[in-house]
Amino acid sequence: MAYTINRTLSNISLDEADKRTREALSSKGFGVLTEIDVQATMKKKLDADMPGYRILGACNPDMAFKAIGIEPRVGAMLPCNVILREVEGGVEVSAIDPVASMQAIENETLHSVAGQVRNMLADAVAAI
Repeated sequence: MAYTINRTLSNISLDEADKRTREALSSKGFGVLTEIDVQATMKKKLDADMPGYRILGACNPDMAFKAIGIEPRVGAMLPCNVILREVEGGVEVSAIDPVASMQAIENETLHSVAGQVRNMLADAVAAI
């Protein structure tokens, strides 16, 4: 099973992809709670160069509230990470597939919520 929902944006900068991704996520009720600039972190900590790579921790409060109500420890698997990484010719956007990540939890009600979140993330990625 694939564990991410992917789309490659051609001829676009990382900053523009970031802006468009945040807008698309927002249109589906997600906010970005955390941001990690992996490229800058690797340079600072390891003096290693790498292409642009950002991790956005996206959360839809309504869906997170539902999931935590069903399975209180599910917060260990939140938020839904979306990565932006520079690839040849553009930027690849990859969002976690919550259905894949929730397979470790044996709770069919939670799996139903994960399916709803997957659809919302897939719609957001398609809209970028």
